[in-house]
Amino acid sequence: MDKNTLRKLAETLKGFSLDEDVYIMEVCGTHTVQYFRTGVRSLFPDKLHLIDGPGCPVCVTPNEYLDLAIEIARKYNPIVATFGDMVKVPSSYSSLKEEKAKGMEVAIVYSPFDAVELAAKNPDREVMFVNVGFETTAPGEAQAVLEARERNIKNFSILCGNKLTVPAVEALLQLGETKIDGFILPGHVSTVIGANPWRIIPKRYNKPCVIAGFETEDLLLGTLMLLELFAEGKNNVLLNQYKRAVTEEGNLKAIETMYEVFEVCDSKWRGVGIIPKSGLRLKEKFCDFDAQKKFPVTPPPSKEPKGCRCGDILRGIALPPDCPLFGKACRPEHPVGPCMVSSEGACAAYYTYGQMK
Repeated sequence: MDKNTLRKLAETLKGFSLDEDVYIMEVCGTHTVQYFRTGVRSLFPDKLHLIDGPGCPVCVTPNEYLDLAIEIARKYNPIVATFGDMVKVPSSYSSLKEEKAKGMEVAIVYSPFDAVELAAKNPDREVMFVNVGFETTAPGEAQAVLEARERNIKNFSILCGNKLTVPAVEALLQLGETKIDGFILPGHVSTVIGANPWRIIPKRYNKPCVIAGFETEDLLLGTLMLLELFAEGKNNVLLNQYKRAVTEEGNLKAIETMYEVFEVCDSKWRGVGIIPKSGLRLKEKFCDFDAQKKFPVTPPPSKEPKGCRCGDILRGIALPPDCPLFGKACRPEHPVGPCMVSSEGACAAYYTYGQMK
């Protein structure tokens, strides 16, 4: 898209007239950051408000999960393989970073296949992949389990932490704690699951939705499309701005692989609690790769850091600056909660790019 077209879109957004306050939620951590980084958020017209949703997998993972991972590692001494963001996330009592400083072997990997390869190269050690993510990463993790089984790598396991996004959005609407008029839906997740699963949101809850990409023009167009739905009173409509990547049915092969290995289960989300049918666990036939079954432990009771409002931010009832710890006790170099740790976290975005309107 050329600069003149971008400029016209920006002017249209900035000049859009709203008669009353409109609150839209983005359900993707990348959108959280990109609205700031691209400057699109600063172009919002008066009375348009953006709410940060539960779109960061690291952020929505409750302390119990990391407490469990650390307790397993302390007792059974596996190599803990995980993505970089998880290393700094505080658990109830420690973090993988602190445990590594004490001697725990923690390996940062860039894909689940790296963890499988790590297990293949260290046949005398157990390798536990600490994985959290949404539908975007789950198919790759499922394929990694299939590869480990095919290669007969028995010292590889995963601690399942994957979650499903549509049930989480429904749960927020059912809670009814905050005013949400419409949604900017996640592009990455939708490339896997497609547009169809999201149609329940406008149909059942009368909330317009737009699936959007991540470039400046995507955010401008996606936001304008949503505002136009409001203006036309089309609250039961879903539009797909990101058609170059998102189809109606999604990536059928990825979905097939995901459900070959995983099955749907209830799951706990930070700040929300148990959401029915919102998680994934390994099927019984893959139980040999299930770290929770392979390494039974009873971690101590979990607890939340005093004063941290990550849970409220993820539910959309607070903004990062509302937290008394934000920018003071809680900073990227010393995070108190996961929303300040993850590159997709709302607190990290506000801290990095400033409290832009």
